[in-house]
Amino acid sequence: MFHAGSLTWPVKTIGEAFQEKYPGVSIQAEASGSREAIRKITELGRAADVLLSADARLIDEMMIPHFADWNIRFARNEMVVAYSSQSRFADRIGLENWYEILLEEGVACGSSDPRTDPVGYRARMVWQLAERYYDVPGLASALDKRCAQEHVRPRSMELVVLLQSGNLDYAFLYRSVAQQYDLRFVPLPPQINLCCPEYAPYYRQATVEFQESGNTVVIPGEPIVYGVTVPKNAPDPDLAVLFVRFLLEPEARDLLEKMGQPAIVPPEVHGRENLPAPLRALFP
Repeated sequence: MFHAGSLTWPVKTIGEAFQEKYPGVSIQAEASGSREAIRKITELGRAADVLLSADARLIDEMMIPHFADWNIRFARNEMVVAYSSQSRFADRIGLENWYEILLEEGVACGSSDPRTDPVGYRARMVWQLAERYYDVPGLASALDKRCAQEHVRPRSMELVVLLQSGNLDYAFLYRSVAQQYDLRFVPLPPQINLCCPEYAPYYRQATVEFQESGNTVVIPGEPIVYGVTVPKNAPDPDLAVLFVRFLLEPEARDLLEKMGQPAIVPPEVHGRENLPAPLRALFP
């Protein structure tokens, strides 16, 4: 499996439950930023049975129709400001002043790279939306200067290590990741945390652009949705479909919920007509 770094614990936990149900199955999981995970298949020609992305839209845009036939949206998440007990001003930060704390002199704040990791471009969307929500002109630019220069990492999981070691004060991460790694975090208002479908029109006020292979990539703000597919080059597509079906069942959904990541119930699908029979039955 190639999967988003934020799914490291869910894939491990759900994988172990899957192996209990189907003894003898071996799961080899490889974590990276979602864009990077997809490029392993589309550009490097590597084979994977299952691809799980932290941004379902990437499967639609980068894999369908040449590398995959369908995409199931199975979970949501939200952005938070994560920190540790060692972080500067940890005793002062809260919902009303988080952006002021991050801009304090000497505070080290980090984000992941938007070119490889969806949490990176989602952090930048949060900054833009926060400027509107709090009515603080220039806030997005100030947060970009503070969080998107010295402490940018290819993968958000590297930020977790920096927070745990005390080498970083704050980082923009998913709520599920903060919970799974016992980090403290500031929950952000739903108008800016990218969690809620009802705020989709508000989220679209934010866009992120970056250069990739000489092209300009434009990503619109939208609710956070995770997607899963079985690539066309899957060595064992039947077993892969079995795992995806298990991922959508109540046992796996409950595990996701416990790890801070709400499942989409019922799940949504792009390319229903191309689904294998064992999955098509789930989408009447």
